[in-house]
Amino acid sequence: MKAIQIDLSDYEISGGGFNGESYNHKHDPSIMLKLYMPGKIQQPLDEMELARKVYELGIPTPEPGEYVVTEDGRYGIRFHRIMNKKSFSRATGDEPEKVEKYASEFAQMCKQLHAVHVDTKQFENIKDRYMRLLEQNPFFSVPEKDKIARFISDAPDADTAIHGDLQYSNAIFSGDKKYFIDLGDFCYGYNMFDLGMVYLCCCLSSEEFISETFHMPKSLAGRFWAFFAPAYFGSDIPLPEITEQVRPYAGLKTLIVERDSGTPMPEFRAALDTIL
Repeated sequence: MKAIQIDLSDYEISGGGFNGESYNHKHDPSIMLKLYMPGKIQQPLDEMELARKVYELGIPTPEPGEYVVTEDGRYGIRFHRIMNKKSFSRATGDEPEKVEKYASEFAQMCKQLHAVHVDTKQFENIKDRYMRLLEQNPFFSVPEKDKIARFISDAPDADTAIHGDLQYSNAIFSGDKKYFIDLGDFCYGYNMFDLGMVYLCCCLSSEEFISETFHMPKSLAGRFWAFFAPAYFGSDIPLPEITEQVRPYAGLKTLIVERDSGTPMPEFRAALDTIL
């Protein structure tokens, strides 16, 4: 796929993260741009092809447009922008009195996503991804890696959809329409691998990170989890039991966070205590 050259002066920045920045078109509000950091060429191309496959599965996500490159050599993807959108994290922070409503709606979206069966020849198995991340991680000892590898291997198998970065900021709504965004880590497998990220974002992350990233105090994020868990798993299962099941999968996200940050993350590793 050949990249289309664009003029970045036509866009204004709207956000950023580890891998790149997002922009809105100055003159066409229907266009948004996800632009990767300098030097990343294959990653946006891979995500472009993946985004198209996910969209064709019928999973609610913004329609991907073109693979693009700026004059200074940065690569990215244009998407059809969802107008007047708001993420579930932003909405919760803006209207904390509606935390139960937003947590329950997000849970229903996640349940629907995790019920989608996929062609396993088209997507990566979440276990394979974590095994690769584990092998590449320089911060765990060999005995620790052996224990984590056994845990990953022993987890149930499934052929259902996994978002891969299931934060409540990666689900948006506009009116009564709801969408998942940032599906660059989409794959398939056991749903707990996905739900670990929800727990990590609500309960394991620092007060400062939750405030800056999800626009709410950590106490409100904890309430989000307390409403999300029974809405997803059922109200007949006690919250501590749900948390105990999900917690080690949240700990596995350490492999992704350490990959992106390049440093050990002891606050997330603590969730691996039952494995290690």
